[in-house]
Amino acid sequence: MGPETNRGEAASHPRRRTARWRILPSSLRREVPLRRSLLLRLLAVSVVVSVCSVAATAYVVVQMTAVAIRQEQGQALADDAKTYDELLGYAARHPDWSDAAGTVHALARRTGHRIVLTTRGHPRPVADSDPEPGVPFRPPAKPTAVIDPLAVDPDLLPGSAGDLIDPRAVGPFLLPREERDRLAGLAARVQTCVHETMQEDVRVEREPSGRSRVLLPPDMSTTARCRTEIIDEPTPTEKKALSALGTLVNACLAHRGAPAVTLSLDDSGKPVATGRDAGRSQVSSCVATSRAEQLAPYVAPAAQLYVSSPGRTATTFFALSPANKARIAGGAALVLLVTVAVTVLAGIRLVRPLRALTAAVQRLEEGDADAQVQVTGADEIGRLSVAFNSMAGRRAELERLRRAMVSDVAHELRTPLSNIRGWLEAAEDGVVETDDDLLASVLEEALLLQHIIDDLRDLSAADAGELRLSKAPVQVADVLAQTANAHRADADTSGVTLTVTADDGTLVDADPVRLRQMTGNLVSNAIRHTPRGGTVALRSQVANGSVRIDVADTGAGIAPDELPHVFDRFWRAEKSRSRQTGGSGLGLSIVRKLAEMHGGTVTARSTPGAGSVFRLTLPLLPEAARAGDGGG
Repeated sequence: MGPETNRGEAASHPRRRTARWRILPSSLRREVPLRRSLLLRLLAVSVVVSVCSVAATAYVVVQMTAVAIRQEQGQALADDAKTYDELLGYAARHPDWSDAAGTVHALARRTGHRIVLTTRGHPRPVADSDPEPGVPFRPPAKPTAVIDPLAVDPDLLPGSAGDLIDPRAVGPFLLPREERDRLAGLAARVQTCVHETMQEDVRVEREPSGRSRVLLPPDMSTTARCRTEIIDEPTPTEKKALSALGTLVNACLAHRGAPAVTLSLDDSGKPVATGRDAGRSQVSSCVATSRAEQLAPYVAPAAQLYVSSPGRTATTFFALSPANKARIAGGAALVLLVTVAVTVLAGIRLVRPLRALTAAVQRLEEGDADAQVQVTGADEIGRLSVAFNSMAGRRAELERLRRAMVSDVAHELRTPLSNIRGWLEAAEDGVVETDDDLLASVLEEALLLQHIIDDLRDLSAADAGELRLSKAPVQVADVLAQTANAHRADADTSGVTLTVTADDGTLVDADPVRLRQMTGNLVSNAIRHTPRGGTVALRSQVANGSVRIDVADTGAGIAPDELPHVFDRFWRAEKSRSRQTGGSGLGLSIVRKLAEMHGGTVTARSTPGAGSVFRLTLPLLPEAARAGDGGG
């Protein structure tokens, strides 16, 4: 059996293109993978920008905080060293701490710290710059420093003497006023002499013991007139102290089995050993020990120093100094640069496909039916591009179908109208007689024209959703019998055997008129394409909750490349568009539309040279479906 006449032009188009536009929309229903999601990419961009901002802010904070902490630590160390130095000087000049309160309060006012002094083993303060009324002082586990002029801390007072004795602790080497004045006068005369004779200015320095000393450059030697030796000679007080110290040193050496030494004052006024064994470690150790023993009665006992700042306002880490302003500006500029760069790169990647899509839409608006956009990703924009391509392709296909349908409708209407006009003009000119044959021919063409118009009206109403169905329970066997009886005469005239096989009691919910129209179109199409002596079988069976109505013929069949187009409008298997087989070319299209409106389907399968089978599948009534299905 060949197909009923439908559009000839559509047969020349490849099936691949039509299938593609039908497959793409279904693929769009799949969700975009999360790793390709546009939302995830935007979130990643915002995370990158946020991370850059946080990192830059953290960097600026860390750098400025580190600078502030170093400044705080440096200031604290400077304050501690200053406090330690002044209290060490007090201890070197006083035998006790009884008058240290004034010095402690003065230091506290200058540094802004609370300063507390306690003697070792006695937690009660000997001096407190900010005592709390009624609250005893509870010292921390570790003091800030230990104030001991006989054991200087080199970390807090760099450059201290090797024996760790504060140079301000002079004890019995402190000169009385008479000796200080005499040495000061001698130093002034030497200074004047050097200036007059050598045209050099030298400085006079007074040591902690009260001794005046002329400071000459290392490469300068004075003349005999300007002798400095008279100033360097020990005074009676210094000789007495040196003698007492020498006794202690030699006793220490004797205890260690070492020979005795002689002591003198060096250029800085410090007692040193002279002689052959002066450089030995035992001598140096005994001199240091003996000096500490000699000075102990003249200096204050060791005390523990506690420095704190409980009420002090913390230094602001973000002081708006020029350097900090520059750091803030640099960090902000860096964050802005990174943000702009990331945003521009992400924006370009996101906007490029949108621009391509916009250009394709503009081309489509200007009439380019083949406007397409290249799909560059699998994200939402990629899905939008695929949807646009599918829409544009479908639009082009519909436009082509519209033009083809207009052409086909004009062609289908032109043929009967031309025949009617030809017969009438021939009758008017007297070429043919106006007899029954002429009237029959004109009536046949008019009926064909009416049939085409009715089919077009049905299809138009179905496409517009205006075709109404009057559904009711219908016996399938009765409809098939009525269809066979209506086409029995045509089958007999064509020499085709028409058979019916149907199960009684099979009910469907359908419009009986439209159901007869569907089966009638299938049967008439089969009869027209079945040669004389062939058979057309009309049968029904129940399977899987639906009824299957098959119309099988023993015609020539349909070629595989033409089978997908048998339900297209105006398509014909005969390329010549001959009307010898009759038909409007819309019957199978109407069957497909009516089947879809009933919730069913219509399909075709064919074997060239053996025949074709058209199957109409409709749902059973719910009661009939529950009663049980027949075999498939």
